[in-house]
Amino acid sequence: MTHVAVLMGGFSAEREISLRSGAACAKALEAEGFKVSRVDVDRSVAEVLARMRPDVAFNALHGPYGEDGIIQGVLEMLRIPYTHSGVLASALAMRKDRAKDVLQAADIPVAPSVTIDRFAASKAHALPPPYVVKPLAEGSSFGVLIVKEDQEYPPQELTREDWPYGKDVIVEHYVAGRELTCAVIGDKAYDVIEIKASDGGWYDYNAKYAKGGSVHVLPANLKENIYHFVQELTLKAHKALGCRGVSRADFRYDDRPGGTGELVILEVNTQPGMTETSLVPEIAAHAGLSFGELVKWMVADASCDR
Repeated sequence: MTHVAVLMGGFSAEREISLRSGAACAKALEAEGFKVSRVDVDRSVAEVLARMRPDVAFNALHGPYGEDGIIQGVLEMLRIPYTHSGVLASALAMRKDRAKDVLQAADIPVAPSVTIDRFAASKAHALPPPYVVKPLAEGSSFGVLIVKEDQEYPPQELTREDWPYGKDVIVEHYVAGRELTCAVIGDKAYDVIEIKASDGGWYDYNAKYAKGGSVHVLPANLKENIYHFVQELTLKAHKALGCRGVSRADFRYDDRPGGTGELVILEVNTQPGMTETSLVPEIAAHAGLSFGELVKWMVADASCDR
């Protein structure tokens, strides 16, 4: 019987989300007949895994230390096959500014942006409003600030003494319109979802994770050529960053009457949420792949040297 260690929790801002992903994956893997160990990751994880010696590590971590190449490096050192992307792709995708450089070089449209010290970003507009301020290496909308067109001053939250998201931020041109997401499983881009926040606002943490916080339109109601273009860009981005296994790409598309027509990729998520109601499992289910079948495939796909 294959022994799978499900890595979850950790110590990033996304700990609670990771625990939910890990619990769902562990339950599904047990139902598929695997021996499962649930590992709430702390700084002794290398010792724990060295003693445990699982056949596969299922990475259900999110955020720093789990999504940025660090845990992947530990697993490479221990020679434990693992799911999702390897060291380089994980580190690259997590750093929003570096990832954008690679995506742009691959002719994938991105929004104009600058990387700047957070205190400098608080003193003067780094870009003409509207724009978005994001931490360089966080997920789940943690630390994201939206500056509207009529906002006179830049966000003063950036000067907080307890700001936990690092010295530098990325300031990115705000693209109005629709929020789209598409997943890659293996070497294929699957269907496109449009995400709408239930309160009519932007897709923040509450819209992502609160019950009823968002509405998912699957498949997204797009012109056929745009739909296929999103799928094409998703797979292209996955390959450009060197991702493996499962990834998810997020986009903005401005098709409002009188809008700019812009379609840009926001980021590639190498460790997308994995509860049964998360976006990637929802996309997989729409294609006829159950949650159990999805996690079983991910275990079969696991390897070192990713």
